[in-house]
Amino acid sequence: MGMKIKELPTSERPYEKLEIYGAKKLSNSELLAIIIKTGTKEETAVTLAQKILNLNQGKGINTLNFLQNVTIEELSKIKGIGKIKAIQIIAVCEISRRMSLPLDISNIKITNSQEVVDLLKDELIYEKREIVKVILLNCRNIIQKIIDLSYGGTNFAILEPKDVLYEAIKINAQNIIIVHNHPSRKSNS
Repeated sequence: MGMKIKELPTSERPYEKLEIYGAKKLSNSELLAIIIKTGTKEETAVTLAQKILNLNQGKGINTLNFLQNVTIEELSKIKGIGKIKAIQIIAVCEISRRMSLPLDISNIKITNSQEVVDLLKDELIYEKREIVKVILLNCRNIIQKIIDLSYGGTNFAILEPKDVLYEAIKINAQNIIIVHNHPSRKSNS
């Protein structure tokens, strides 16, 4: 049986470490351990967190982003991570995703395609199916509205031109940008 978190020096316990040094000083497993809260009789919350991080082994990317696509079932297969802890982790991932979205799209002026990518990449990158969005702009290319027009499969989405035009006419948009992702590819755009 391993060492319990209570047996660690205070400065090495995730909660206390965050309080003393700040969140940026914690490892990924320590941050996850705080979300998990408790371990099992055999393993600490930090050890369980490391097992979660190991789900990404062999995928070549050493970030937490893979958690955006982890399912409750995958997490629950880890002994000590039940349905509730799995749901908590997925909820934190969704909060994180939403926090990366722009706070206010009004007054955002689009001058080039990279600005569109930067605006929507974090929202679309982990989608498992193709989504078509339309960005409606005024005559100065300031965003008036962003609408999800179509949800498809992993490699298709059906879009009717009348749907695009209807939305644009409805709010008197002067310019239109159509955006979609490619979930079947490694890097979405």
